This record gives sequence, structure tokens and C-alpha cells, in this order.
Amino acid sequence: MPVNDSSTNQTCDVFIYKESTRIIFPIFYCLVFVISVAGNSLVLFITCQKKQKMNSTTIYLINLAISDTLFTLALPGRITYYIRGFDWPFGDFLCRLTAMIFYCNTYASIAFMTCISVDRYLAMLHRQRCQRLRKTKVVRGVCILVWVVVLLETCPLLLKSTLEDRTTHRTCMEFSNFDSRNMAYGLLLGCLFGFCLPLGLILGCYSRVSCKLYRTAKENPVTNKSGSNSRAKNMILLILLSFVVCFSPYHITVMQFTVRRLYNVPSCEELKTLKMFLQVTVAMMNFNSCIDPIIYFFAIKTYKNRVLSLFKSYISISASSRSMQENSSSNT
Repeated sequence: MPVNDSSTNQTCDVFIYKESTRIIFPIFYCLVFVISVAGNSLVLFITCQKKQKMNSTTIYLINLAISDTLFTLALPGRITYYIRGFDWPFGDFLCRLTAMIFYCNTYASIAFMTCISVDRYLAMLHRQRCQRLRKTKVVRGVCILVWVVVLLETCPLLLKSTLEDRTTHRTCMEFSNFDSRNMAYGLLLGCLFGFCLPLGLILGCYSRVSCKLYRTAKENPVTNKSGSNSRAKNMILLILLSFVVCFSPYHITVMQFTVRRLYNVPSCEELKTLKMFLQVTVAMMNFNSCIDPIIYFFAIKTYKNRVLSLFKSYISISASSRSMQENSSSNT
């Protein structure tokens, strides 16, 4: 059957839950905005204050934090969009720019998470043989390459309008029909290289690191008490869990619908279901920007100690402030 069916797209209104969306999604994205800005800004602030030389993992994590911070620039527009009931008031160019920032953050995050997992794998299983690949100069080159590739992949979004005039509103960045066969194959190819391949690499790194730690602990139980090896394993596990929870639902939804779309024209009910699933899974994917600072906290010991030190200082200052207020009130 043909992929394109414009009549179905024109007569089917997939935006059936505008009223609930005006409440739920603005609250959710406001929380994402606050947590992401606070967490990633703290990461960048503390990292820039560090005097010691940065290692490969730190550089990858800094780039991950930069990606998440840039992503928050697009959130106020999306919050306004949902408050207005899927009505975009900021014009065509800002709609295109928002789409580019969104997908740039998504696939930059995936790429840097994969780099961190591979870096930890090389550090634990091939420390001597692959030491050159973990040098600062090489790692910075890898980061530049990731940004260049991601920008080249997402720049075409600036060339094509994602703004669509409907009866009562103008939608922005709403991909719910996948009309052309070329677009369907492009989406499947993008999911393969942008999601499935990185997921396979992260799974492979975690399994190899876990096997290495298991064998080491079996041969010499004393070495199992070392915190650095356990931290590396836990960091990859956190990345894997974040990857599965945040990115898997969206990509699985897109892939399964795209395959079905190649052979059958979807009914209106199917399009409504797809729209609902996409809205929820995109929100889960955006929540990743709040989880990344947690990965940083458990990955870098010096950063963790610095955060705990700041927290203790804040508690101490607050306690002394309350004590001074109580003393002044008692004296009066």
C-alpha cells in the first residue's frame, strides 16, 4: 500500500488532550528546566574551578553538561507552546532552531554517554595498550568530531519548516505521520546508527567490565575492595539505565510505527495513539538532562567531595544564621 495518505492526515485531529497538556507538560518542563540548569551549571562551575589536570572521563562529562545546558535554552519556548495548547507564537525560524537544538542535544548526549562507557572500558581492560586513545589531546579531538557530526546531522532541520498551520493553532515540531517512504527509511537508518549501535556498545562495555571485575574478585578478593573499579562499573551501569529509561521508549516507538507505516496506512485512532506515545516518550527523553549531573556525581570523586563540601558549608552557614537570629530575639 502507498505510504502517503494525506486525506487521513487532514481529517484526523490527533491533538485530543490539549486541556490536560496545558497543565501537565508546562509543570514537567519547568521542573526539567530548573533541575537541569541548576545541576549542569553546578557541574560546569565546580569543574572550571578545579586546579588539577582533567582526565578523559572529565572532558566527556563536561561536554555532556554543555549539551544539556544548551538544551535548556529551548525549553521556555516549548513551555509556552504547551501552555497555549500546541500553538507556536514565535515564528518559523525559532521553530526550526528549537527542533535543531532538541535533536542536537539528544544525539550529542547519546554520543558522549557512549564515549564515556568506551573510555571506562579501555581504562579497565586495555589501560596500557590504549593509553594513547585516552590522552587529553585525543579526547578533545573526539569531542570536536562528535559536535561536528551532530551539527551536520541536525543542521538540515534549519532548512525545512516544521511549522504547520492547522484550524485553530500552529504546531511546531510535531512529527506524527511520517508521510514519505524516504523519510521512513531515513528514520530507521537514524535510529540504527543513533540509538541501536550506541546501545550495543554500552551494553558490551558494561558486560566486559562486569566480567573483568568478577574474575578479579574471584582470583583476589582483596582487590574487590578497591573503589575505583567499582566506580567505573557503577558509572557505566548508570549510563546504561539512563539510556534505556530515557532514550529507548522514544526510539522503539518511532521504529515500530515506521515499519508498520511502510506497509499499512494508519487509521485515525492509530495516529492519535502514536501522538500520545510520542509526547510521553519525548518528555522522558528530555528528562535525561536532569539525570546527567547524577552520573557526574557518582563518576568523579573530586566533584562528589566538592559538592558534599558545599552542601555541608551551606548547612553550617544556615545553622549559624538561625542561631544568631535566635540569640538576637532572646536578647530583645
